[in-house]
Amino acid sequence: MDRTTIKDIARVAGVSLGAVSFALNDKPGVSDSTRARVKAVAKDLGWRPNVAARALSANRAGAVGLVIARDDPSFAGEGFFLHLIAGMEEILTPARTALVLQLVASREEECEVHRQWWAQRRVDGVVLVDPARNDPRWPLMAEIKMPCTVVGAMSDTPLPGVHIDDAAAAGNVVTHLINQGHRRIAHIGGDPTLEHSMVRRRAFAQEAERLGAVVIEAAATDYSEQSGLRETNALLKTEDRPTAIVYDNEVLTLGGLAAVAEHRLQVPTDISVVSFEDSPACRVMSPGITALRRDPSVLGRDAITMLMGILGGDDVEDVTEQPPELIVRGSTGQAQ
Repeated sequence: MDRTTIKDIARVAGVSLGAVSFALNDKPGVSDSTRARVKAVAKDLGWRPNVAARALSANRAGAVGLVIARDDPSFAGEGFFLHLIAGMEEILTPARTALVLQLVASREEECEVHRQWWAQRRVDGVVLVDPARNDPRWPLMAEIKMPCTVVGAMSDTPLPGVHIDDAAAAGNVVTHLINQGHRRIAHIGGDPTLEHSMVRRRAFAQEAERLGAVVIEAAATDYSEQSGLRETNALLKTEDRPTAIVYDNEVLTLGGLAAVAEHRLQVPTDISVVSFEDSPACRVMSPGITALRRDPSVLGRDAITMLMGILGGDDVEDVTEQPPELIVRGSTGQAQ
């Protein structure tokens, strides 16, 4: 018989995974009645805590870590990380657990930070972001035995994580543009070694080929508005320029719109624009930017809930989020 997990308890009790973790670990954040109901369900289902993990609780630091490895400070303009952190704090604050945040320039520096944190017991575990092909953090986590969860985990990621269906999202964008008559679609993305970048590139190409269109991949960027401006300029100078451009985030999109204006082109009359990340800027500018809407705070909440469960000795299961919704606004129109 399979071991009962906190996911089973949450389903039967009708509460969130975070509420189950708080109740079973006697943490603040749930009402007395909810705590009692969760514990009663756990008992009925035969749930038993992981004794070895619980034995470590007395030596906890009362903090979890997040390291963001980017060689350019432009990530601060991305709504994704701000919302991700906000979602993490929704779970951490009532649990009286601190978030330790550090910014580094490379993956190698990030690995060194994890080693130092774990050696000094500054954190009890970490949330890992931006999974990469042949990611050095996977063997590192196994070596130092540091509890962790991964935001953006893939099917072959050897660590617990939250999965995002970027392939479906990319396919929806391409289908929308092709339905409007676009046959030359450019994609301006980021680091090609990141798993989500590879998934998006592959999905763009496959869906375009299936529907009889061409995707033009621009040079890799650092996600900054300057790189969005540069790569859009390069595309618009070509003789057979694309009729639509898809940007990997809202910061790249803003840089691209500046380039479109420099070329005295109109959106969407001369060129259609799509952002892979929605933001207030996408909603308020004229015309509004067609974008994929998702709530990164959900990713943060789920990643921390899983991590708190691991720290509490629970068996946790990976979470797969729903694909983001394509919000069509005025920046996409019929190809001319």
